[in-house]
Amino acid sequence: MEKGDFPSLLCYVSFGKDILESARVNKNNFSQKTNISSHRVFVFLEIFAREGGIQSYVKDIFQAYRSLIPPDRTGGKTEIFLLRDEPECANPFDRGSMKFHYFKTRSAWMGRLKLSLSLINCLIQRRPQQVLCGHVNLAALIQLLCQPLGIPYTVLTYGKEVWKPLPALQRKALQEAAEIWTISRYSRDRLCDANQINPDTVKILPCVVDGDLFTPAPKPLQLVEKYGLNDAKVLMTVARLWSGDIYKGVDVTIRALPKIVKVFPEVKYLVIGRGDDRPRLEQLTKDLEVSDRVIFAGFVPTEELVDHYRVADAYIMPSQEGFGIVYLEAMACGIPVLSGDADGSADPLQDGDLGWQVPHRDPDAVATACLEILQGNDKRCNGEWLREQALAKFSKKALSKRLQELLETKH
Repeated sequence: MEKGDFPSLLCYVSFGKDILESARVNKNNFSQKTNISSHRVFVFLEIFAREGGIQSYVKDIFQAYRSLIPPDRTGGKTEIFLLRDEPECANPFDRGSMKFHYFKTRSAWMGRLKLSLSLINCLIQRRPQQVLCGHVNLAALIQLLCQPLGIPYTVLTYGKEVWKPLPALQRKALQEAAEIWTISRYSRDRLCDANQINPDTVKILPCVVDGDLFTPAPKPLQLVEKYGLNDAKVLMTVARLWSGDIYKGVDVTIRALPKIVKVFPEVKYLVIGRGDDRPRLEQLTKDLEVSDRVIFAGFVPTEELVDHYRVADAYIMPSQEGFGIVYLEAMACGIPVLSGDADGSADPLQDGDLGWQVPHRDPDAVATACLEILQGNDKRCNGEWLREQALAKFSKKALSKRLQELLETKH
């Protein structure tokens, strides 16, 4: 959401304060008359308008949540409000026990106003037991609407959007939330340190991987031929190649290649992703005389990613991630992984038990770890074991179990 959204948004909903105040004053009587239902309300910026890590994560949460709702549930549908999505979007969840409300309009402020009014009406009429706020940029609004009604709210956070000091309204909304959910211990610690949050209010709901989709298999011959990988040892990275995302470490891996090539002259580095930083990276390969070792594959659709993981001998991303679901995807395919050593990837790599963690801007450390991986003597190179360990903690079944634990928490 754009800078300055919520000062204006709060103005748009200020006229509803009289309604909220009336509801607050009469809260006890209202509760007795309506027999408060146990249903919940979710509010997100957007889930279906575009693809991304947050969107994929939330879809996994929807799937897990739906699996926890008994077929004969009473109390009405779960209400889900989407600020920037529209009814025409492809939404496989918009049926059964989940009811979606779409508020995308040509005028951004009109969409926010419509969402606010609809949400006010839902909260007063339905009195949900919990509101789950899907982004920190919505937190001030959710606090404004929920607190007068005595409805506890939970804020979902993900990564760098909460790693720095937030504006006062957002920080206060987080501090007064019943709970905050985030994806990793690292994100929790960064959030709390930057915004004076009580760590006891922050719960971990990790990313997971679809173990039925991401599975081991022989290297796909069509991709081996397409990228010229015959008899090659293949390192791979899947990342946005944006100039604002150099923390992904593609340039660091390129700088590590000359040292790796001395031991494994057949090594190739397959880079999947697109962005405005690609020209710089291509020039770097020329400067280091490894341009014949690096293949820039560009954008690869999600449905084709599995085969691309399978063509790799190692997944290399010395990054600074909030979590790093790509590591789980690689491990589920039986591919050993390398990450940074000071970020959220400590969770999927289980503090180094499942992969190599190195200083994320250190080409020599990356090179040394890559050589160990390509030699294949470490237990962490055992694909069957690696997959088993990754799925034990980060499968969709594990997500459902963890979500149930969090939803059963008494506020």
